[in-house]
Amino acid sequence: MKVLITGGAGFIGRKLTKELVAQGRQVKWLDVLDPQIHGQQPDFAELADGSVELIVGNVSDRAMWLESIEGVDTIYHFAAQTGTGQSMYRVAYYTDINVGGTGLLWDVLANEQHQVKKVVIASSRSIYGEGAYKCSAKCGLVVPEPRTKAQLDQHLWDLHCPSCGAEAVPVATMEASVPQPASLYACSKLAQEQMSITMGKALGISTISLRFQNVFGPGQSLSNPYTGIISIFSNQMRQNLPVNIYEDGEETRDFVYVGDVVDACLRAAAIERGSVILNVGSGVATKVIDLANLLKRLWDSDSSITVTGASRVGDIRHNWADLTALQQACAGWQATSLDAGLQAFVDWAKSQDVFEDKSAIAAAELKKRNL
Repeated sequence: MKVLITGGAGFIGRKLTKELVAQGRQVKWLDVLDPQIHGQQPDFAELADGSVELIVGNVSDRAMWLESIEGVDTIYHFAAQTGTGQSMYRVAYYTDINVGGTGLLWDVLANEQHQVKKVVIASSRSIYGEGAYKCSAKCGLVVPEPRTKAQLDQHLWDLHCPSCGAEAVPVATMEASVPQPASLYACSKLAQEQMSITMGKALGISTISLRFQNVFGPGQSLSNPYTGIISIFSNQMRQNLPVNIYEDGEETRDFVYVGDVVDACLRAAAIERGSVILNVGSGVATKVIDLANLLKRLWDSDSSITVTGASRVGDIRHNWADLTALQQACAGWQATSLDAGLQAFVDWAKSQDVFEDKSAIAAAELKKRNL
């Protein structure tokens, strides 16, 4: 039986494909080959020896799903439009691809003959919104509301307890935390996950939802200005261009190395339980300003780093993963350190083309819409 990876030509899909082929599995890709991600003339070495079959098509096309699932027992559903900011004005498009495409997957699995036994869904840490916090007074664990544009405009960066108003202190976010999406992208990923878990249970198909944190590493897109803070900063630093940081630079993210994500994907497919939701991250909160300074050193760059105080609706303040459930479900899994992962990324990126920095264009798109 074959493995289908939707979005297989993407960053994580290609890394996963390499491991699956090494295990002797035959792999299919269903991918639309979006120029924003892959460029105008993508070239995939994986297709040369026949171990990977590419089906060029959109997940919102039922005929593409029917062709893709033939002879398949495992599906990794990675295909999605990504980018928090862009999702806030390309609302219908993100909904059509992320929600509609996933709906079609399950419609086909519910109504057509197939041999699919396992579906692994790429969910996102974005569904948590601000994630888990602890009230500094007496309310215990709380889930703050997403920050409003008015708050961001006043530089009120930090969160407060929704019950008593006391300062809220961020803590690692567990899978049981209440989802609080702060962007349309996050809403679409939560919908993907809930649809899949519900339909997997109904159809008796083991469904594993992996909530990825900020995935990075060799092979990620260096030209997409809408997503991937590490690649955006790196593209600027290798050209000694100014690097502008939102808010006060103290906001934190959980950066997880792509090799660790692929390892989690492989281990997740071996989980025998019916439906499981797992965080996949490093479990470490890294300040954006610290990330920028580390990258500047690795690139030996003359870029200036400016904390601008600017903000974007839909951005979160802090979030990092509690990995207890992942480590219990996937014994032996461990995270690569940020230093080691960034060194591997920079070593690879130095061998790649230099791309025009289009981050100002992406920012202008948001400003034009008062986002």
